[in-house]
Amino acid sequence: MSVEKVKCLIIGSGPAGYTAAIYAARANMAPVLYQGQQPGGQLTTTNEVENFPGYVDGVTGPEMMVQLMKQAQRFDTDVRDGWVTKVDFSGDVHKAWINGEKEIHAESVIISTGASAKYLGLPSEQKYLKMGGGVSACAVCDGFFYRGQETIIVGAGDSACEEAHYLSKLCKKVTMLVRRDEFRASKIMAARVQKTENIEILFNTETVEVLGDDVGVTGARVKNNVTGEEHDIPATGFFVAIGHKPNTDIFKDYLDLDETGYIINTPGTSKTNVPGVFVSGDAADHVYRQAITAAGTGCMAALDAERYLASKDELPQDEPGVGSTYVDEVPAARQ
Repeated sequence: MSVEKVKCLIIGSGPAGYTAAIYAARANMAPVLYQGQQPGGQLTTTNEVENFPGYVDGVTGPEMMVQLMKQAQRFDTDVRDGWVTKVDFSGDVHKAWINGEKEIHAESVIISTGASAKYLGLPSEQKYLKMGGGVSACAVCDGFFYRGQETIIVGAGDSACEEAHYLSKLCKKVTMLVRRDEFRASKIMAARVQKTENIEILFNTETVEVLGDDVGVTGARVKNNVTGEEHDIPATGFFVAIGHKPNTDIFKDYLDLDETGYIINTPGTSKTNVPGVFVSGDAADHVYRQAITAAGTGCMAALDAERYLASKDELPQDEPGVGSTYVDEVPAARQ
C-alpha cells in the first residue's frame, strides 16, 4: 500500500476545519482536508444561522458550509470525502489512516472533528430535529427563533440551567424537565433557575414523545417516573441539554484529553501535547461551542501549524530534534 506524504492534514470540516484550510492554503501549506462522517459538521443540521457576522439576512447551516468549503477550495485546498479511522502520533511523522485503508504521513495535523450533541434518542425527537422544526441542542444558537413563545428544555446540569435561564429572557415560559429529584448543577446555577419566575421545573420527569404537526413541534408528552402519570405540555421549541460527546476517541492514545474527552490545548494556542498536532473547534471547546469561535480557533490552528513548519525549516537538517521544536514568535497579523 502506497503512502501519501502531505504538509498539512486537516481532520474534519465545519467552521473550524474549513477556516483552518483557508488560512493554511493561503500560506502555501497545500492542506488536505478529510470531511469526516458528517461533512460540514453540526451546522448542517441547523436551518437558520442568524448570529454569524456578515450574513445580514441570515443563512442556512448547509449553505454556509458549502460556501466555506468553496472558499477553501478556491485557494486549492484538497477537500476529500472519507474519515480518519486511526492515527499514530508516536513518532516524528504523524500518521493517519483513511477509512481503515489509505495511509497518510503528515508534517502537521489540524484536528477539527468537533463534538456531537447528545439527544434522548426518541423517534419523534429525531424526526423534528431532521425537519428543523423545533428540536435543538443549543439555546444560544436557536433561542431567538422562539421569543415570546413557550419552550421546553431537558437537562439537570450547569449547561441546562444556563440555557434555561437564557431562554427565560426570550420566551414567555420555559418548562425544565429534570429526570431525577434534584439538579446535577452547582447550587448557584440551580438557585438561579429556581428564582426565575417564568421557568417551571418538573422533577422526576421524562419525555415520552415530542409532539408536533407538519410544520414543527407543538409540545411534548411527559411522564412522572415516580407516579407513572403522563400529561402533555404545549411548546413550540424542544431543547435538549444533556451534554456533548467530543469526537476524539481515535486520539486518546496520543493526546491529552480531559475526563469528558475534550482535547487539552495549551491555553491561548491550538497546540496539543504532541508537537505538530493542533486542535480547533468543538473538539477542544466545551464552553462556547459557536460557529464563530470554532472558525476563530481554525485560524489559530493554521497559524500555529505554519509557525511550526517554519521552525522546522529554519533548523539545520542534521541537528538532533528537528521536528520537535517550535519557535513561538508571533508574526505580523495576516491579512
